[in-house]
Amino acid sequence: MDHLTPEQRAQLEEKMRREWDERARRNARFYVNTGRQDWTDEEFFASGERTVAEEILTDMINICQGKDPQRMKVLEIGCGAGRVTRALARLFGYVYAVDVSGEMVRQARAALAGFPNVRIEQNNGWDLTVLGDIKVDFAFSSIVFQHIPSKAIIESYLREVNRVLRRGRLFKFQVQGYPAIERAPDDTWLGVAFSDEEIVELAERCGFEPRYRHGAGTQYFWIWFFKWNYRQLARYFWRRASQYLFMRSET
Repeated sequence: MDHLTPEQRAQLEEKMRREWDERARRNARFYVNTGRQDWTDEEFFASGERTVAEEILTDMINICQGKDPQRMKVLEIGCGAGRVTRALARLFGYVYAVDVSGEMVRQARAALAGFPNVRIEQNNGWDLTVLGDIKVDFAFSSIVFQHIPSKAIIESYLREVNRVLRRGRLFKFQVQGYPAIERAPDDTWLGVAFSDEEIVELAERCGFEPRYRHGAGTQYFWIWFFKWNYRQLARYFWRRASQYLFMRSET
């Protein structure tokens, strides 16, 4: 896992904001979904409905865990111009959405002006402090982390999701899983890739159970992280304490 100094992190944050603002001003909808250059409103938001149909509606047992979706608060990381956000707002009771680009946030707010159950904020590209001490029942991110140039930044997001997600609840997200991708270290379009082993290690460090994984080794590596319940948390700290005591006994 890469490590960033505060100065390096600030530089990457500024670069992500600047370059995604530029993309959004050129053609936000294309950079959100490169399927076509000239999206109409109807086609663009219909593509978001398809994403929800494929990734959410097929997985409601894991996502809702018996709770009425209209009583759920959910989080979307990387909302872009609101393509998926609108579909989420039709399904769930309340949606929090963040994006690093102020221009993307402006367009998403305009697109969802008629949805009182949505809050869209520009975040710093690193954490979720802009949302304060919220609690959510489900978190989702699609075609977002695959653009992030640092594993440390993605790990920071995971720790933040763990902070706001209720115990036992799901964060379903997608990362770049193709290890041979050629990219510059600070490329904000071709992001860093994760192996399956790295994802498992990341889950434990951030307090999640990596219950399901699909697409390792491909661009669309989907991951189901369930936030540990109290029993899993106690087991983790007991294991770490046992390892520490064993190492002390060997010295």
